[in-house]
Amino acid sequence: MIRHFDKLPRLPLAAFRRRVLLRLVFLALLVGSAALALQLLTDEKQRQRDAFEAGFRGQLEVLAERLRHPSGQLALLNADRPLDDASGWVPLRLPVGAIDFDDPSKAERVMDLSGCAARWPAEQGGAELCIGMGQRASAGAVIYAVARLPLPGALAGRERGQLDLSEVHRVQIRLTHPQGSQTWTAPLELLSERRGQLPGFADVPGADALPQKTRPDRDFRAWLWQDEACLPGEAADCPRTALLSLRIPISLPAWRAAARNGQSWPPADWPLLRVSLQLRGPGGALLLDSAAPGARAPLSLGALRAQLRPGESLSVFGAGEQAIARLQAERADEPAYPWLTRLIRRLPAARLEGPLQAGTELQHEGRRYRLQLEGDLRAIDRLLSATATRYTLYFALLAGAIALAWLIVEIGLLRRMAQLTRRANALTQSLQAQPDQLPPLDVEDLRGRDELGILAGSLSELLARSREHLRQQQLHALQEKEQWHAVGHEIMSPLQSLLALHAQEEDPSRRYLQRMQAALNLLYGQASVGEALAHASAQRERLDLAGFLREVAANAPYAGIEQVVATGCESACWVFADALKLEDALTHLLNNAARYRLPGSPITLRLQAVDEQALIEVHNQGPQIAPERLPSLFELGASDAEGSHHRGQGLAVARAYLAKMGGAIAVRNEADGVCFELRLQRAA
Repeated sequence: MIRHFDKLPRLPLAAFRRRVLLRLVFLALLVGSAALALQLLTDEKQRQRDAFEAGFRGQLEVLAERLRHPSGQLALLNADRPLDDASGWVPLRLPVGAIDFDDPSKAERVMDLSGCAARWPAEQGGAELCIGMGQRASAGAVIYAVARLPLPGALAGRERGQLDLSEVHRVQIRLTHPQGSQTWTAPLELLSERRGQLPGFADVPGADALPQKTRPDRDFRAWLWQDEACLPGEAADCPRTALLSLRIPISLPAWRAAARNGQSWPPADWPLLRVSLQLRGPGGALLLDSAAPGARAPLSLGALRAQLRPGESLSVFGAGEQAIARLQAERADEPAYPWLTRLIRRLPAARLEGPLQAGTELQHEGRRYRLQLEGDLRAIDRLLSATATRYTLYFALLAGAIALAWLIVEIGLLRRMAQLTRRANALTQSLQAQPDQLPPLDVEDLRGRDELGILAGSLSELLARSREHLRQQQLHALQEKEQWHAVGHEIMSPLQSLLALHAQEEDPSRRYLQRMQAALNLLYGQASVGEALAHASAQRERLDLAGFLREVAANAPYAGIEQVVATGCESACWVFADALKLEDALTHLLNNAARYRLPGSPITLRLQAVDEQALIEVHNQGPQIAPERLPSLFELGASDAEGSHHRGQGLAVARAYLAKMGGAIAVRNEADGVCFELRLQRAA
């Protein structure tokens, strides 16, 4: 059995072409998917770099324009401002020389444009409060406070000479500095129903009452305005928007001297000043408190960090070379595989010429500021790596699906196909070594319900049936050979006796007896006619072909073939031939011609000498041979005659005999019938 062979033969390279092609296809899918992913990453990296570099200069202009706005100027002026603490607010350096606090629209406009107000959320009242200092010393040693808030009900003011403040609106302010502190109480004095002044009383010991004979400070000025209309959608107490504007004098001697002398304003120790402010209503209700938590601080330079793109950093320089602020974009918190980041950094990407660095200058109130924006392209790689990390799982699933399909095809199909092919190849080589043996093909381990298993089973069953058919054919051939041996043995003895009776050479019957003896000797002991013809031999002797053809035509009637005419035989034509085998060949051709000729028409034997050959033409009138049958007409078994005695071997015998004598035979159709040509070598 094939599986028991010691060594299966190796298959030729051509047997592996499709297998190798299929493997290359899967490998190309894996490599192509990886190459596609790398190309997408490369293109995306290049696109992001181009966008980053193209928008770099524009980004600087956007930031500069933001800082040129009053709110940006406020952020620049307060770049070194300390944070507020529990003792109060640090007043802001406002981008204006002074606030026209007596005009509500101008005071409100400064607060809105500069963005100096801290804002509480709506659930905490939605109040806004700005505390700051102007840029001009000529305005005096003062700070400004502007507040906007909803006030419920009507304004409650103090009557002239009234000392009890518990039922009036009032403001309480506290200033603290290492050089001293100061408090103010400013009750509302109505000038109309919706407007009033708030005179400031310094260092009042109580918050709800004024001492006897106290007088307001003339440098303290404050106003409170309330809108006529109620806020939409509010409660029944009809809250209205109110605007509070205050100018608060600072009594520190150094500050007053700096203001009088027109020195740089504000003084250098302004970050040490703290301000706290409260607005109370009737009954002591706290309407506004600077210490209340939850307020959103005004714009600062730190807020510009949100506008920076990944990889950008902004440095702000003042008068000197020391940066007053350095801002860097916040790094993304998205996870990224380190190996993927390293891979992306190695991907090629062209970049514009020159460093990613740009700068510009700003000027305000005689102060110069320089902005410098720098870009780090590595941040793009980190950002792209974080984005690619999210899709890594999908690519891994795709590659895994391709690899799994490859594995299934490799193990479930290609390996079994290779085993079947090698066993079939071993079977083929075994057949080539022993043509009469057909070994079995064992495919039990390859059977299955899939296509290859069904194919293997079908091949095994087909081969088993072929082996059985071969065995029966071998038995039949053996029986037929034994039968031929018996027939030949029984014919040989009477034939020897007939030859003894017709011993005279001139006896016409002796030639036919010799032909019978030669045929029996040829077939006796052979397995088939084809094998007998292959082993046949011819005795080439000088023969007068003209006299031979005249004799064949004369003896034809004794063979049952009438009207055979020999032409062109007037003079001798010597050839090399075996007379007995040539007569057998001509007899087969004459029998064929007699079978298909028109009734009563002659069969012509025409002899011609062509160069060094003698040409015999056997012509009969009758139907032509179909053109598709001409190439196979001289093959063994090629006969269209009906009957068991027509075996289709006459023309094959004729061709074999002519070949043994060094001649040839051919056939052609003519207008009135068929003509066979026999060529023999002429004798010198």
